[in-house]
Amino acid sequence: MIRQGALGAAALARIESDLAATDELLEQNYPGDDGRRQPIHTAYVPADRFTPELPAAWGAAALEAAGGVAGLADLAGKLGLTRPEELAALVAAKLGREPIEDLRLDFEDGYGNRGDTAEDAAAVAAAEQVAKAVAAGVAPPFIGIRFKCLEAPTRARGLRTLDLFVSTLARAGELPPGLVLTLPKVTTVAQVRAMVFVCEQLEAAHSLPAGRLRFEVQMETPQLILAHDGTVPSATLLHAGQGRITSLHYGTYDYSASLGIAAAYQSMEHPAADYAKNVMQVAVAGTGVHLSDGSTNILPLGDPEQVQAAWALHARLVRRHLERGIYQGWDLHQNQLPTRYLATYAFYREGFAAAAARLRNYVHRIESAIMDEPATAKALANFIRRGLVCGALTAEEIAAEAEISLSTLESIALTRATQTEDSNV
Repeated sequence: MIRQGALGAAALARIESDLAATDELLEQNYPGDDGRRQPIHTAYVPADRFTPELPAAWGAAALEAAGGVAGLADLAGKLGLTRPEELAALVAAKLGREPIEDLRLDFEDGYGNRGDTAEDAAAVAAAEQVAKAVAAGVAPPFIGIRFKCLEAPTRARGLRTLDLFVSTLARAGELPPGLVLTLPKVTTVAQVRAMVFVCEQLEAAHSLPAGRLRFEVQMETPQLILAHDGTVPSATLLHAGQGRITSLHYGTYDYSASLGIAAAYQSMEHPAADYAKNVMQVAVAGTGVHLSDGSTNILPLGDPEQVQAAWALHARLVRRHLERGIYQGWDLHQNQLPTRYLATYAFYREGFAAAAARLRNYVHRIESAIMDEPATAKALANFIRRGLVCGALTAEEIAAEAEISLSTLESIALTRATQTEDSNV
């Protein structure tokens, strides 16, 4: 006999009505991870220096700076990483195959003010070079420009550069699938709304699908962490972006300087930096928007002792933001690529065995000392999936250790289905 509870159909209908707005809010503003790839880093160069050959040249220069495969292994050992020879082989292959995951052609701080005639020509030339790289199959998976910000002194110049770049690319053919536009030095939500309008105008002008142009926001001002009225614009702007914002990027030095932090103490690990990134991390949670750390300006250049010290610092900072759940950062020089990949690959490979065992036990319902719940299983799957996408892990290793298929891994990571068994094992 089924017992009748105290809550009937009328009560449920009332609750459904009361929570309809909440349901809509969660569905529209917190859709979760859409499965798109997040690059592990963004490298940037002055826009007029880009050629289709640049990514390969960076990879070759990085490998040479490290001293080849043997040098990579030696560096990994000095950094205290496990299985240095294994890491060196993987990183050397990455530097030859895909040395830059995300490349930004810079028209802002890295380019400066060279006059309208020169910047107009550079914007058109940059788009032409990107189109050539894409057509030749040598462009990084993600590529685009950082134009000047929407503050009054640079607004018209920045928008003209953006217009010329996108218009030239559109005339050359289909836009690159990994096109990225970076909006720097944002101070208000109104600037994000203005950028949405700009994207709409460019799409209409070039007959692009609605929503095709998306952009990332560089968080470089304290006004986005705490506004004049006590609100947190870094959260509000995500939803004002109407689904066009792909990621938030922390700007180490502009943000630090705006707080009055002395130059010698400006860094990715300053307490003020951690506070800003913690706010940003909470803001993006559940939205599907990615989060990126900033950069260190201590470069592996100079005498051998200076180079080793800079590599050690960079590797530590990369590992630090990975452990804090921030899976992307910025690199300013090709010599930072060895430690970007060594530190990242070590992070995934050192944690893989434990993560794979726990995920295997969860999927196949194997009793163990750790009882993981669906949320933790999702985190385990995402960890392994990120390692696979960047090249730190292989599909064969995942099948052998986790005893699941890649489709099951994807399903759990993105929670597209409730899966407890894998029929493909």
